[in-house]
Amino acid sequence: MPEDRTKTQFPSRRACLALPMLTVSAPALAQSAGSDFRRLRVDDTVGDLLSHPAFAGFARRMLSWDDREPDQAMRLNAMHALTPYRTHIDATSAVAALNRLIADAEQGRQIFFDIYADEERRKDAAKAMTGLFFLRGRPGAPFAVICPGGAFTHVASLHEGFPYADEISRAGFNAFVLKYRPGQGAGIATQDLAAALGYIFRNAEQLGLSTDGYSVWGSSAGARMAAAIGSHGPQHFGGPDLPKPATVVMAYTAHSDIGDREPPTFALVGEHDGIAPPSAMRRRVDALRRAGAVVEFREYPGVGHGFGLGIGTSAEGWIREAISFWMRNQPR
Repeated sequence: MPEDRTKTQFPSRRACLALPMLTVSAPALAQSAGSDFRRLRVDDTVGDLLSHPAFAGFARRMLSWDDREPDQAMRLNAMHALTPYRTHIDATSAVAALNRLIADAEQGRQIFFDIYADEERRKDAAKAMTGLFFLRGRPGAPFAVICPGGAFTHVASLHEGFPYADEISRAGFNAFVLKYRPGQGAGIATQDLAAALGYIFRNAEQLGLSTDGYSVWGSSAGARMAAAIGSHGPQHFGGPDLPKPATVVMAYTAHSDIGDREPPTFALVGEHDGIAPPSAMRRRVDALRRAGAVVEFREYPGVGHGFGLGIGTSAEGWIREAISFWMRNQPR
């Protein structure tokens, strides 16, 4: 039996999208083939993504590596080659999320934001490759920042970023996917998360969101970043003095550091995860509970590391549960 598994049966991903929460209507994705903002298909190529006008100026930041020339002939339905150490990669959900961004761009909405000032980006080429992708929810709703994994060598946004943001924004929340600096370790990546939170707080009015009750989400390496911010706050990592997140959602990581006051945490892992073993996740969950934190923990049978949305596995629907957990832990 999975540890702490609730008896509630959550519907499939497709059914989830039809259920009310803070529901907003998504822009229609159908578009004529001749449109400049035509929608992507799973059999399109990486080159089609990189050349799409909706992503002009920042398309490379959607891919995993900054220092590798992408294979532009690769089909998007072969994106497992862009996301190593991951299982159950679902190209359909990734492309659907990209098309949500395209639809927003077509309506004149800004979908990408640099988190560092021009001068900082000129001085540090790595900072010039950071930023936030934004999928809007209900105006004035809280926001989530999502940190994809990648062992701090790359950033797996196509698998553990954009699909999560799509689901969260469809539930009515504002969702950001962070492109942080890979190849420089956990400390630098978490500094980028702290800087991103500062950017969002400073620009909350223009972005049309509330800073109350925000959440941070992460998978694998990204979960270490989210947990670190939850434990110590953005200021500890060079960001401004901001409140800690109302909720941390951490997927399959062996992170063990504990702070003085831990926020409510939703933790999940696959039964057969050989990179972040369930035993390591259980130790963290136990430590969080001893520290007085509210924790929900899911261990999914038959699943390995890096399962993303878990579509087609026992983990499918976890993101719906995590969103519900976040909603229950909003400040009153």
